[in-house]
Amino acid sequence: MRRTRIRTAVLALAAALLAGAPPALAADTPRAASAATPRAATAAAYTWKNVRIDGGGFVPGIVFNRSEKNLAYARTDIGGAYRWEQATKTWTPLLDSVGWDDWGHTGVVGLATDTVDPDRVYAAVGTYTNDWDPGNGAVLRSSDRGATWKKSDLPFKLGGNMPGRGMGERLAVDPHDNRVLYLGAPSGKGLWRSTDAGVTWSQVTNFPNAGTYRQDPNDTSGYASDNQGIVWVTFDESTGTARSATKTLYVGVADKDNAVYRSTDAGATWQRLPGQPTGYLAHKGVLDAANGYLYLAYSDTGGPYDGGKGRLWRYATATGTWTDISPVAEADTSFGFSGLTVDRQHPGTVMATGYSSWWPDTQIFRSTDSGAHWTKAWDYTSYPERANRYTMDVSSSPWLTWGASPAPPEQTPKLGWMTEALEIDPFDSDRMMYGTGATIYGTEDLTRWDSGATFTIRPMVRGLEETAVNDLAAPPSGDAQLFSALGDIGGFRHTDLTKVPAMMYTSPNFTTTTSLDFAESRPGTVVRVGDLDSGPHVAFSTDDGATWFGGTDPAGVSGGGTVAAAADGSRFVWSPRGTGVQYTTGFGTSWAASAGIPAGAVVESDRVDPKTFYGFKSGVFYVSSDGGATFTASAAKGLPAGDSVRFKALPGTRGDIWLAGGAADGPYGLWHSTDGGASFTKLTGVEQADTIGFGKAAPGATYQTLYTSARIGGVRGIFRSTDQGATWTRINDDAHQWGWTGAAITGDPRVYGRVYVSTNGRGIVYGDVSDGGGPDPTPAGACTVTYTITHQWAGGFQADVRLTNTGTTPWNGWSLRWSFPDGQRITQLWNAGSTQSGAAVTATNTGWNGTVAAGASVNFGFTGSWSGANGEPSAFTLGDRSCAVT
Repeated sequence: MRRTRIRTAVLALAAALLAGAPPALAADTPRAASAATPRAATAAAYTWKNVRIDGGGFVPGIVFNRSEKNLAYARTDIGGAYRWEQATKTWTPLLDSVGWDDWGHTGVVGLATDTVDPDRVYAAVGTYTNDWDPGNGAVLRSSDRGATWKKSDLPFKLGGNMPGRGMGERLAVDPHDNRVLYLGAPSGKGLWRSTDAGVTWSQVTNFPNAGTYRQDPNDTSGYASDNQGIVWVTFDESTGTARSATKTLYVGVADKDNAVYRSTDAGATWQRLPGQPTGYLAHKGVLDAANGYLYLAYSDTGGPYDGGKGRLWRYATATGTWTDISPVAEADTSFGFSGLTVDRQHPGTVMATGYSSWWPDTQIFRSTDSGAHWTKAWDYTSYPERANRYTMDVSSSPWLTWGASPAPPEQTPKLGWMTEALEIDPFDSDRMMYGTGATIYGTEDLTRWDSGATFTIRPMVRGLEETAVNDLAAPPSGDAQLFSALGDIGGFRHTDLTKVPAMMYTSPNFTTTTSLDFAESRPGTVVRVGDLDSGPHVAFSTDDGATWFGGTDPAGVSGGGTVAAAADGSRFVWSPRGTGVQYTTGFGTSWAASAGIPAGAVVESDRVDPKTFYGFKSGVFYVSSDGGATFTASAAKGLPAGDSVRFKALPGTRGDIWLAGGAADGPYGLWHSTDGGASFTKLTGVEQADTIGFGKAAPGATYQTLYTSARIGGVRGIFRSTDQGATWTRINDDAHQWGWTGAAITGDPRVYGRVYVSTNGRGIVYGDVSDGGGPDPTPAGACTVTYTITHQWAGGFQADVRLTNTGTTPWNGWSLRWSFPDGQRITQLWNAGSTQSGAAVTATNTGWNGTVAAGASVNFGFTGSWSGANGEPSAFTLGDRSCAVT
């Protein structure tokens, strides 16, 4: 319902980056583990899924392949790219392999699917062109429809989350010679071309115009003041033959006086298209080669939020004639045009969107005679009443109504907003998809529009998860399995991870929830804080988040900040934006200023003592023992100097605190306090850590399982410890990294091994120990390994491994790791499964030998290759435990 803004979490990330956080780190180069550096190996296999929300963010681009039916892709501004799966009518994420240091490559500014070879797809990636993202952009190329990628780095930045990101597509493949690609660059970097299928790129130096338009030239952050550059490339497929470069192509430029250029000699020379309209930016250029028309959607600004005037024009490619085909008079527009598509089965059918028509609704226009006449998706009968050509069915994502009851002419759910992506399926005139600021909508009976019948619009977004996650909390009891704090759509009470929640938080409905907490001993008491244009910035629930009521803001509050609930729910401490730390007894009807703690401090509560709260700001830890009325600075030294810190107190133990954070140019890692923050001990084996969370203890253990997004043993990943941080195991893998995961993490207090991970644009990811893999071996148990080389020959050998449970409880699944000292390679293995990366080997149980009783053994064997030497491994690790070697 509301205007989707730049993700709050992204801005917080940008601030952290400027302070020297994630991307300033060195590359993740693995190095040998030592006693002080925990081994960064994979535990029993994890299965990763999304907590279902379905959508939640801006989809600026949808691209159909023109030669293969049902092959389509979608791009998001911060959450990667997706491929459509027709059999299930879902989207598959394609960029989960983007790692921590390359987090900016989750922003996709351009997509191109190859019509010559449909297996090939390309993505132009990079999130910001200013210094919020210190890395350059890249073009990713795939020959297996996005299952795997190769990367070509660019010498400039790209802006998947910058102004103008809904224009496009900036990336295009020649429909005849698919070795040729073009990329429109921002920031005055011009037009770029590849002639080797995206492997190498060079600037088209004779292209005459790098763009001039800047949304706000006076913006000192560089965000709105960047030149939006070259914004789309369109080929005229009627001017080429197979394996020969297409002769005629059109390029859109962010320049209100010179918006469109053409080459008729495959890019050798370029000319400004004569007679073109001026005073507008061409958001899209779509060619109907069958009829010889280039359609252009114009707006007076670059979008995606703004735009007050717009026009639609048609250019006849054979005669050079320009025709204004706008469906409404310029004086009657309060929006720009952007979404633009042609029905390839009936090329005279054209559709466009008024993308920036915020109130009362977006508008979609349709013409079946090449723009001579138009009809609207909705129109007024007698103002403010309106008649729609469509019905909206959001039963699969009911939160899209926002729980609103607007007065006419507004309706809920809305047809959309920020509707810059609009595509008719080139093989099916009845199917259309369009992107909004919150979802992808679509229809499968579009042609009913032309007969005057009503067609149905539904969300077509399942599998596409695009929320920025600020905070997570998993209560130990109650119907809610998880509470989420999200950018733009507030957040949800999740009672079933596999189902879309019926509604986001309401009463009040924050635009962005920045922090939330529950009372540890009374988890039905929940508090959340966030951003809201008008109304309270704090809300409470006493029924497990089922219903909410707003509190009263202290004077000066301008944003959510962080909040903490007392262990028994009797009081709350709030550190809002705009004023200092506050405390209250009861539910926020009145607040008092906390003494002894600076404004902007991060606050948390002790999970046992209801009068103890903690805070952190600029390297100093603070403690309150009187319910937040007064805080005292701890004498603890050596903590991170900056404010990129997250900490939590352990449930069940008073004064047990874990603190993560820091920056590459100072203290950075994980600290532990057992005396209520009076002193902290830095874990020597954790090089860097950004989050900390707790989950159910492992079988046989009494201390809760720890989870963190960290760098351990030279490897970035999601790690788990079942022995109070003595050893750590990486539980994700290189295919599941999700860019930046530094906002929040929590285990599940009810399910051992389950962990919830925040992402910045890929929603809430959760992991469970895979079926058949079982949990890690009992931490309190013990193991021995006997490794025997039974045969050896030139270049090869055979070995047997006996693994014995020397503990007192059975294992329900096992995973044994070791490293070969001389680079040996396993060639065949029996009675176990195995993976090998370099010298590191992981052997896991099969379905029939996963249970190992106390005192029992399990055997497996393998053949391998060697060269130079065939030394025996000196150390074996079972789950998080080292085994004795006999």
